[in-house]
This record gives sequence, structure tokens and C-alpha cells, in this order.
Amino acid sequence: MRPADPSSSTPAIAVRDLRKEYRGGTAVDGISFEVSPGAVVGLLGGNGAGKTTTIAMIMGLVLPTAGEVRVFGVDMARDRAKILHRMNFESPYVDMPHRLTVRQNLTVFGRLYGVADLRGRIAELACELALEPLLDRPSGQLSAGQKTRVALAKALINAPDLLLLDEPTASLDPDTADWIRSHLERYRAERGAAILLASHNMAEVERLCDEVIMMKAGRIVDRGTPAALLARYGRDNLEEVFLDLARGRGRAAELAP
Repeated sequence: MRPADPSSSTPAIAVRDLRKEYRGGTAVDGISFEVSPGAVVGLLGGNGAGKTTTIAMIMGLVLPTAGEVRVFGVDMARDRAKILHRMNFESPYVDMPHRLTVRQNLTVFGRLYGVADLRGRIAELACELALEPLLDRPSGQLSAGQKTRVALAKALINAPDLLLLDEPTASLDPDTADWIRSHLERYRAERGAAILLASHNMAEVERLCDEVIMMKAGRIVDRGTPAALLARYGRDNLEEVFLDLARGRGRAAELAP
């Protein structure tokens, strides 16, 4: 597959005035942002900030109440079938069928994405992600770290130009988490892929992200490069910035709704 072109003028993601209302309230409240090809953007906020709902709308799984999402120029609410082959998603909270082996699960997802030479692609990913000993083991028998590597293989099966990650290293030991981050960095560099990362791990965000979008109560309350945010809040790390935002202190108090 041909690598994505990071110099393209068409954003990998373009979100415009996006809003999602439920009977219990507003989950996403009129947000707008872009992710350029080849960029890694972090989506930060506490539980209930609207991150997962935003990702679901970007994937076309949830229809917005208002506004629009375009992925590589395609309207996800109307034409998502045209672009799904260029994107993928990974979250440790979404399990694969436990009875199927790792190979069977990857084969199912590879067929859904229409991957050419699927057997070769599975072999390639198994080598890259050290999955060879696990291929014929039922997915339900894997450890948390093994499941995460398999989930990453699933997310990369179609060599996506856009990768959506929801807490990709949650509950992992430091060594496994670092291994996953390193692989994501290599993939981004080699493929030129764009990545949207929702995470509560601030060190992970500082390491991986070119830009950070801060959300609270469904709204974007601040954004910028990690270095710019640290300077703006006068903090030493993004965890302190996150706490300022969550607790309504300093600049966070001025910006929060």
C-alpha cells in the first residue's frame, strides 16, 4: 500500500461545529478542530468530557445532532463507506471474540477491510508485533499485554492512513506500554499516518503528540502544542495542566464553561 502524503492540503480529520445531544444532556457541544496528515493530536479531558463520543462520530458510528465530520474530505455521516478502508480504531476496552484464535480474528477483520494478500499481511504483523507464538491461541486466553498487541495488529491490518486510539496503553505495565508507544512512533514515521489519541496518560501524550486539545463538559477549553500549554499554565508537565483544567484553576478557570 502507498504511504499517506503528509503534505496533502486535505485534513485527515476536519470537525466543524460538532454537537451531540442525548436525552440526558449534551455530550459534545459545538467543537471544531483539524488533524493534518501525518500529525499526532491528543484529545484530553476527564471522564464525561466527550472524547469517546467525538471519536465515535469521527468513525461514523454515532450520528451528530449538528455539525459535520470529514475524513480526508469525505462526509462521515453520509459517505463513510468510501473512506473506511483508510482508517482504523484501537481500544483495550473493545474485546475480540474470545473463542476465535488470534489468526482467525485477524483474518475476519482483514476480510472486512478487503486487505490484499491477507495471509502475508498477518504474517508481517505477527513478526513486527511478536505475535507468532500467539496466532493459534484463542483470544480469550491472552494476557492484557498480549491482547493489546493483538488489538494493535487488528488496527494496523489495513495499513491505515488515520489511526484512532482510545486509551491504547491503559492497564499495561510500563515496559509493554513503552513498547506499544515505540511501535506507534515507527508506524507514524514510516506510513505518514495521522493519529488521534485519547488518553489519560499525560506522559504518553507529551511523548507522542504534536498538538493537544483539552475538553471539558463537551467543549474545547484550550489547545496547543505540549510545550505551549506548559508555558501558558506555568507548569512542568501536562498532568499538572490537566489538574488545573479539571479543578478550574488559573487559565482553566478563565476558559472553562
